[in-house]
Amino acid sequence: MLIASIAANLVGILVFLFIFWKRLRDDYSPEIIFKSALDILGGILVGFLVSLSYLQGAFLWLMFLGALIGLALAIFRLRLKFYETFEALIISSFPWLGLTFLLDSVTHSSLSSFLAFVAILIFIFISYYLDAHYKAFTWYRSGKIGFAGIATLSLVFLTRSALAIFGTSVISFVGLRAEAVVSGAAAFICFILIFNLARIKD
Repeated sequence: MLIASIAANLVGILVFLFIFWKRLRDDYSPEIIFKSALDILGGILVGFLVSLSYLQGAFLWLMFLGALIGLALAIFRLRLKFYETFEALIISSFPWLGLTFLLDSVTHSSLSSFLAFVAILIFIFISYYLDAHYKAFTWYRSGKIGFAGIATLSLVFLTRSALAIFGTSVISFVGLRAEAVVSGAAAFICFILIFNLARIKD
Protein backbone atom coordinates (compact mmCIF):
# COMPACT_ATOMS: atom_id res chain seq x y z
CA MET A 1 0.00 0.00 0.00
CA LEU A 2 2.89 2.34 0.71
CA ILE A 3 4.19 1.90 -2.83
CA ALA A 4 0.74 2.61 -4.27
CA SER A 5 0.47 5.76 -2.12
CA ILE A 6 3.88 7.01 -3.23
CA ALA A 7 3.11 6.28 -6.87
CA ALA A 8 -0.29 8.03 -6.72
CA ASN A 9 1.23 11.10 -5.08
CA LEU A 10 4.08 11.27 -7.60
CA VAL A 11 1.57 11.16 -10.44
CA GLY A 12 -0.53 13.75 -8.65
CA ILE A 13 2.46 16.07 -8.22
CA LEU A 14 3.48 15.72 -11.86
CA VAL A 15 -0.06 16.50 -13.03
CA PHE A 16 -0.18 19.42 -10.59
CA LEU A 17 3.08 20.85 -11.96
CA PHE A 18 1.98 20.47 -15.57
CA ILE A 19 -1.41 22.15 -15.11
CA PHE A 20 0.08 24.86 -12.90
CA TRP A 21 2.67 25.62 -15.57
CA LYS A 22 0.08 25.52 -18.34
CA ARG A 23 -2.18 28.00 -16.54
CA LEU A 24 0.61 30.52 -15.93
CA ARG A 25 2.93 30.05 -18.91
CA ASP A 26 1.54 33.04 -20.83
CA ASP A 27 2.35 35.47 -18.00
CA TYR A 28 5.50 34.15 -16.35
CA SER A 29 8.75 32.43 -17.25
CA PRO A 30 9.17 28.70 -16.55
CA GLU A 31 11.71 29.55 -13.83
CA ILE A 32 9.25 31.74 -11.93
CA ILE A 33 6.46 29.19 -12.31
CA PHE A 34 8.72 26.38 -11.06
CA LYS A 35 9.91 28.40 -8.06
CA SER A 36 6.35 29.31 -7.08
CA ALA A 37 5.27 25.67 -7.46
CA LEU A 38 8.11 24.60 -5.17
CA ASP A 39 6.98 27.12 -2.55
CA ILE A 40 3.46 25.72 -2.69
CA LEU A 41 4.58 22.08 -2.62
CA GLY A 42 6.86 22.89 0.31
CA GLY A 43 3.91 24.35 2.20
CA ILE A 44 1.82 21.29 1.40
CA LEU A 45 4.58 19.00 2.67
CA VAL A 46 4.88 20.93 5.93
CA GLY A 47 1.12 20.79 6.41
CA PHE A 48 1.14 17.04 5.81
CA LEU A 49 3.99 16.46 8.29
CA VAL A 50 2.21 18.54 10.93
CA SER A 51 -0.97 16.51 10.41
CA LEU A 52 0.95 13.28 10.96
CA SER A 53 2.20 14.52 14.32
CA TYR A 54 -0.84 16.33 15.67
CA LEU A 55 -4.10 16.28 13.68
CA GLN A 56 -4.29 13.35 11.28
CA GLY A 57 -7.98 13.88 10.60
CA ALA A 58 -7.30 17.45 9.49
CA PHE A 59 -4.62 16.54 6.95
CA LEU A 60 -6.48 18.13 4.03
CA TRP A 61 -7.04 21.41 5.84
CA LEU A 62 -3.43 21.58 7.07
CA MET A 63 -2.13 20.83 3.59
CA PHE A 64 -4.47 23.49 2.17
CA LEU A 65 -3.23 25.98 4.75
CA GLY A 66 0.36 25.05 3.88
CA ALA A 67 -0.40 25.58 0.19
CA LEU A 68 -1.83 29.05 0.96
CA ILE A 69 1.26 29.97 2.97
CA GLY A 70 3.47 28.75 0.13
CA LEU A 71 1.34 30.74 -2.32
CA ALA A 72 1.66 33.88 -0.21
CA LEU A 73 5.43 33.40 -0.04
CA ALA A 74 5.64 32.95 -3.82
CA ILE A 75 3.51 36.04 -4.46
CA PHE A 76 5.68 38.09 -2.12
CA ARG A 77 9.03 36.79 -3.45
CA LEU A 78 8.22 36.62 -7.14
CA ARG A 79 5.62 39.39 -7.43
CA LEU A 80 2.90 37.16 -8.87
CA LYS A 81 -0.70 38.21 -9.37
CA PHE A 82 -2.87 36.76 -6.61
CA TYR A 83 -6.05 35.77 -8.43
CA GLU A 84 -4.36 34.19 -11.45
CA THR A 85 -1.94 32.21 -9.31
CA PHE A 86 -4.59 31.18 -6.78
CA GLU A 87 -6.81 29.91 -9.58
CA ALA A 88 -3.89 27.95 -11.06
CA LEU A 89 -3.30 26.40 -7.64
CA ILE A 90 -6.95 25.41 -7.27
CA ILE A 91 -7.43 23.88 -10.71
CA SER A 92 -4.09 22.06 -10.72
CA SER A 93 -4.81 20.56 -7.28
CA PHE A 94 -8.06 18.84 -8.25
CA PRO A 95 -6.51 15.84 -10.10
CA TRP A 96 -4.08 15.24 -7.23
CA LEU A 97 -6.92 15.39 -4.71
CA GLY A 98 -9.00 13.07 -6.86
CA LEU A 99 -6.21 10.50 -6.93
CA THR A 100 -6.00 10.68 -3.12
CA PHE A 101 -9.68 9.82 -2.77
CA LEU A 102 -9.47 7.13 -5.44
CA LEU A 103 -6.54 5.46 -3.69
CA ASP A 104 -8.37 5.50 -0.36
CA SER A 105 -11.50 4.06 -1.94
CA VAL A 106 -9.49 1.15 -3.35
CA THR A 107 -7.27 0.42 -0.35
CA HIS A 108 -10.04 0.71 2.26
CA SER A 109 -13.06 -0.26 0.12
CA SER A 110 -14.54 3.12 1.03
CA LEU A 111 -17.72 4.11 -0.78
CA SER A 112 -17.56 7.66 0.60
CA SER A 113 -14.03 8.14 -0.79
CA PHE A 114 -15.14 6.82 -4.18
CA LEU A 115 -18.07 9.22 -4.22
CA ALA A 116 -15.66 12.00 -3.25
CA PHE A 117 -13.49 10.99 -6.21
CA VAL A 118 -16.53 11.21 -8.53
CA ALA A 119 -17.37 14.61 -7.03
CA ILE A 120 -13.85 15.83 -7.79
CA LEU A 121 -14.30 14.78 -11.42
CA ILE A 122 -17.51 16.81 -11.53
CA PHE A 123 -15.75 19.82 -10.00
CA ILE A 124 -12.99 19.53 -12.61
CA PHE A 125 -15.63 19.65 -15.34
CA ILE A 126 -17.33 22.63 -13.68
CA SER A 127 -14.05 24.53 -13.37
CA TYR A 128 -13.21 24.08 -17.05
CA TYR A 129 -16.75 24.94 -18.12
CA LEU A 130 -16.70 28.15 -16.08
CA ASP A 131 -13.24 28.95 -17.38
CA ALA A 132 -14.53 28.73 -20.95
CA HIS A 133 -17.70 30.78 -20.38
CA TYR A 134 -17.18 33.20 -17.46
CA LYS A 135 -16.54 36.19 -19.74
CA ALA A 136 -20.06 35.79 -21.12
CA PHE A 137 -21.65 36.36 -17.70
CA THR A 138 -23.15 39.85 -17.89
CA TRP A 139 -23.07 40.34 -14.12
CA TYR A 140 -19.34 39.55 -13.98
CA ARG A 141 -18.32 43.01 -15.13
CA SER A 142 -14.56 42.85 -14.67
CA GLY A 143 -14.03 39.72 -16.78
CA LYS A 144 -10.91 39.03 -14.74
CA ILE A 145 -9.15 35.67 -14.52
CA GLY A 146 -9.79 33.83 -11.29
CA PHE A 147 -13.55 33.41 -11.30
CA ALA A 148 -13.62 29.78 -12.49
CA GLY A 149 -11.22 28.46 -9.88
CA ILE A 150 -12.58 30.37 -6.90
CA ALA A 151 -16.22 29.70 -7.81
CA THR A 152 -15.50 25.98 -8.09
CA LEU A 153 -13.63 26.02 -4.78
CA SER A 154 -16.63 27.67 -3.13
CA LEU A 155 -18.81 24.82 -4.44
CA VAL A 156 -16.35 22.32 -2.96
CA PHE A 157 -16.59 23.96 0.46
CA LEU A 158 -20.38 24.25 0.27
CA THR A 159 -20.61 20.55 -0.60
CA ARG A 160 -18.33 19.61 2.30
CA SER A 161 -20.36 21.75 4.69
CA ALA A 162 -23.65 20.24 3.49
CA LEU A 163 -22.31 16.69 3.81
CA ALA A 164 -21.14 17.41 7.35
CA ILE A 165 -24.51 18.91 8.30
CA PHE A 166 -26.32 15.79 7.05
CA GLY A 167 -23.91 13.50 8.89
CA THR A 168 -21.88 12.13 5.98
CA SER A 169 -18.13 11.99 6.62
CA VAL A 170 -15.12 11.41 4.36
CA ILE A 171 -11.46 10.89 5.21
CA SER A 172 -10.58 14.58 5.16
CA PHE A 173 -13.24 15.82 7.61
CA VAL A 174 -12.16 17.28 10.95
CA GLY A 175 -15.41 16.22 12.63
CA LEU A 176 -18.93 16.83 11.42
CA ARG A 177 -19.72 19.97 13.43
CA ALA A 178 -16.29 21.53 12.95
CA GLU A 179 -16.28 20.66 9.27
CA ALA A 180 -19.68 22.25 8.70
CA VAL A 181 -18.51 25.49 10.27
CA VAL A 182 -15.01 25.62 8.77
CA SER A 183 -16.12 24.70 5.26
CA GLY A 184 -19.03 27.13 5.46
CA ALA A 185 -16.68 29.92 6.52
CA ALA A 186 -14.25 29.03 3.71
CA ALA A 187 -17.09 29.15 1.17
CA PHE A 188 -18.09 32.58 2.47
CA ILE A 189 -14.52 33.84 2.04
CA CYS A 190 -14.54 32.52 -1.53
CA PHE A 191 -17.75 34.46 -2.23
CA ILE A 192 -16.13 37.63 -0.90
CA LEU A 193 -13.13 37.06 -3.18
CA ILE A 194 -15.45 36.60 -6.17
CA PHE A 195 -17.38 39.75 -5.27
CA ASN A 196 -14.16 41.71 -5.01
CA LEU A 197 -12.83 40.25 -8.25
CA ALA A 198 -16.03 41.18 -10.10
CA ARG A 199 -15.53 44.81 -9.10
CA ILE A 200 -11.90 45.09 -10.18
CA LYS A 201 -11.40 47.27 -13.23
CA ASP A 202 -8.34 47.78 -15.41
